[in-house]
Amino acid sequence: MNSSFGIAAFRSRTQVLRMEDALRRAGLSAGVISTPRQVAIGCGLSVRFELSELRQVMAVYRRLNPTALVGFYRVDDFGTRDIRLTPLM
Repeated sequence: MNSSFGIAAFRSRTQVLRMEDALRRAGLSAGVISTPRQVAIGCGLSVRFELSELRQVMAVYRRLNPTALVGFYRVDDFGTRDIRLTPLM
């Protein structure tokens, strides 16, 4: 599997769900996934989004202004032993 996508990891499950809802309301692709273990802190859930929509995702994030963000990451090779995470900001 060689899929690449972005995630927004939070310390709060409530903020994960709010961010996902805000992205969907903005017409963007979003879903909730388990946070990869390479992100050592957080609530265990992240918002998954398409990298092609990063600019719009960031605009929604700034509007929502959640306080418990761990970070934004690019995820490569999800579902394999060679999963790679790259910070986006």
